[in-house]
Amino acid sequence: MRIAAAQIDPTIGDVEGNLQRIDRAASDAAAAGAEALITPEMALLGYPPRDLVLRHGVAEACERAAAELARRHPDMLLLVGLPRRVERRGRTLANAIAICRGGRVEGFHDKRLLPTYDVFDEDRWFVPGDHATVIEHAGERLGVLLCEDLWGGADVDASRTYPVDPAAEAVRAGATMLVAASASPFVLGKRARQRERLVQVATTLGVPVLLCNQIGANDDLIFDGGSALVDAAGRVCEQWPLFETATRTVDLRGGCRLEEPSPRTAERDLIDALVCGIRGYFRKTGHGRATLGLSGGIDSALVAVLAALALGPAAVTGVMMPSRFSSRGSVDDAKALAANLGLGRLLSLPIADLHERFAAHLKSALDAFSGLPDENLQSRLRGLTVMAVSNADGSLVLSTGNKSELAAGYATLYGDMVGGLAPLGDVLKTQVYAMARHLNAHFADFGLRAPPIPPDSISKAPSAELRPNQTDQDSLPAYEDLDRIVTGWIEHEGDPQAITKATGLELALVDRWCRAIDRAQFKRDQAPIVLKVAARSFGRGRPMPIAAQWRLPPS
Repeated sequence: MRIAAAQIDPTIGDVEGNLQRIDRAASDAAAAGAEALITPEMALLGYPPRDLVLRHGVAEACERAAAELARRHPDMLLLVGLPRRVERRGRTLANAIAICRGGRVEGFHDKRLLPTYDVFDEDRWFVPGDHATVIEHAGERLGVLLCEDLWGGADVDASRTYPVDPAAEAVRAGATMLVAASASPFVLGKRARQRERLVQVATTLGVPVLLCNQIGANDDLIFDGGSALVDAAGRVCEQWPLFETATRTVDLRGGCRLEEPSPRTAERDLIDALVCGIRGYFRKTGHGRATLGLSGGIDSALVAVLAALALGPAAVTGVMMPSRFSSRGSVDDAKALAANLGLGRLLSLPIADLHERFAAHLKSALDAFSGLPDENLQSRLRGLTVMAVSNADGSLVLSTGNKSELAAGYATLYGDMVGGLAPLGDVLKTQVYAMARHLNAHFADFGLRAPPIPPDSISKAPSAELRPNQTDQDSLPAYEDLDRIVTGWIEHEGDPQAITKATGLELALVDRWCRAIDRAQFKRDQAPIVLKVAARSFGRGRPMPIAAQWRLPPS
């Protein structure tokens, strides 16, 4: 049997556009001799649909689209992801695969395992299916799975269990092969765990497994594709490209021809994921241009490179906003970066005079206007400036703050936090440095003509330059230490004692910054959308209270 997997990039809610994407993939697959085609999970509506799926007419439109696809491709088995109407256990929707054959929709498979952890909340929208689905076609018996039905949460947490195993039940029902439609978001390191899970399922159950995973980006979630065919011996026989749309046709009994892929570094994965996230967010929200503040520092330099790779350098505007505390080197580094990338525009809009006049205005009415209020005023003047540029040319502002700063609250509301998207909001400061060095060392791999980031932006002490001789470490621990605390507190949900034991840091330091992280929740709740690349990210997957005072009692 020859079967194709359509690794496509759906736009949420664009049912007609998604239909056309699947239609083209089906035509390409038929031309390649495919007898069947599988799409990603929820391909007709896009994943994650969130509460859009509850709107009147959404599921009906997807069902009509599936019927149209069946009519257009009567000679092929199409397995198409969509929401469908049901009446079961008091619920009205299921996350389903439409089984299209012979010019009609002959049935559905409803997803059985509905994840409710991290960014997932599928039990809010759907009722689970209650039986295995096996389809006889072209000499094979295909067991149909939907995302979590295959992963079982093992790609996220090896200790996670469900009361049923849909993959095993499909094989017990007679499946000679498993086909899985998936919309599994990118998380750094998860791809290796998913490959282990594919191999485990194939070898344990003794059947080949074909995975079709979504690519692209929708809101805060990024999808890397990585669709694959694994044979019953656990060999990866076919691998679809990462971060690219692709429809490939495979012969289930054709043997393995795939060479072991070259290993990818964490830095390359992060860069590709964030470029995909920026590109998807801009395209799907209708924005063609980006604006960001260029300070000469490492964070803004990295965001500028990512934006240039995602949108093209001509579509990126850099705004220099030097104050009286900005060094000559910072201005020179910002100019060098813009030249290295060939940015479309570089504006110089100094804030020194504005700051002096506004500060004098405030001091006339406020007795204690100095120190932090004065520093935040400068940051907010910069935020005001980049937003004015955005309003003037219709561009979208990219915030340049990183996860370490967001965690510690080392960020100014309505200042450096302004923007529509925060590409580095889930990237630790130490990862920022690693990505910058990787880009400079491998610039040609990204189509760049030279190392883009000036060496001084990487080597100099990071500083907000809001007071004389300021450095970040005046207010924060060394970033290597802070990042270990952030990782322990956020990603591992540890406690200060456990973090101290794991890192060797002093308990007083760890406890102080764990408390600071919690106190800064009100800022993060007002932050731009953060592109998710880590297991535990600020945003939808970590809904924490603001007015809370919980602390684990000492052991």
